[in-house]
Amino acid sequence: MMYISNNTKTKCIFVIVSSFLLVVSFILSLSTGQTAISFSDTLKALFQYNPADTEHVIVRTSRLTRAVIAMVIGASLAVSGALMQALTKNPLAAPDILGINAGAIFFIVFSITFFPLHSLVHFMWIAFLGASIAAISVYSLGAVGNNSLSSIKIVLAGAAISALFTSFTQGLLVIDEQRLQSVLFWLAGSVAGREMDMLLPVLPFLAVGWIIAVFLGGSVNILLLGEEMAKGLGQRVFMVKILIGLVVVFLAGSSVAIGGAIGFIGLIVPHIARGLTNSDYRWLIPLSAILGASLLLLSDVVARIVIMPQEVPIGVMTAIIGTPFFIYIARKGLK
Repeated sequence: MMYISNNTKTKCIFVIVSSFLLVVSFILSLSTGQTAISFSDTLKALFQYNPADTEHVIVRTSRLTRAVIAMVIGASLAVSGALMQALTKNPLAAPDILGINAGAIFFIVFSITFFPLHSLVHFMWIAFLGASIAAISVYSLGAVGNNSLSSIKIVLAGAAISALFTSFTQGLLVIDEQRLQSVLFWLAGSVAGREMDMLLPVLPFLAVGWIIAVFLGGSVNILLLGEEMAKGLGQRVFMVKILIGLVVVFLAGSSVAIGGAIGFIGLIVPHIARGLTNSDYRWLIPLSAILGASLLLLSDVVARIVIMPQEVPIGVMTAIIGTPFFIYIARKGLK
């Protein structure tokens, strides 16, 4: 009979409980809005769809897509944040450390200023291009010198690239403020108004990123022992770091392209998962994905009802949740 340690059993319990939370959050997202729908009717809309029922139509045509996109973005941001914190060995690291948000936003603003673009699909691809270029720039700067891709150099390069793109964006906002009103909600971060057609083109990138991230769990554990120790154990440290960086680009870049500047998910969730898994990335990565999806779903629910019938951008809600947590982690790290 195979022996399963108590530690493994505990982690399995955390995963099961987190999965149950995700299911509840998903159903809550489908049932909450200007038209309140009971849990039972929501389940009927999913499994016994009646196109003549208005509530079923609302669930299937509007809220289901929104909930799926929120889950995908939340999971991707959380996993990319967990990998970023491992790569930089910085507890405050998140996808923003690569300037991904800043790069995506700048390319969106630049395109709207100089080209007549209005489609969210166009915004998605432009944002993905900007996020990718920002991440590549950071890694190129971080790889310069003898200690290639060192943690400190990546952090400094990310801060520099982020500041550069932010400055460019502010300059463009001054030049053409009126034409940018149409994307202000996107700039604040949102999953409202997104269609499944926006998710499908980047879904292959996300799927590849998720799969690689799961298989990287053991390698990340070895990397956290120190580079010298990892090399002594036969790990190709440089290649592992490059692979982590590519996964971050796939996950965070695609997420920003679809949902805009949604912050703090990549910072908060890995710390919660780390407290439950004792920094074992074989468990931390999938648990981060589950918790990240749940947190963004719940944030979207609150964003819909707090000033109903209007909505608060989901990026604002995650910032309200994440800012106190960021301050706590920063103060704890300075002690």
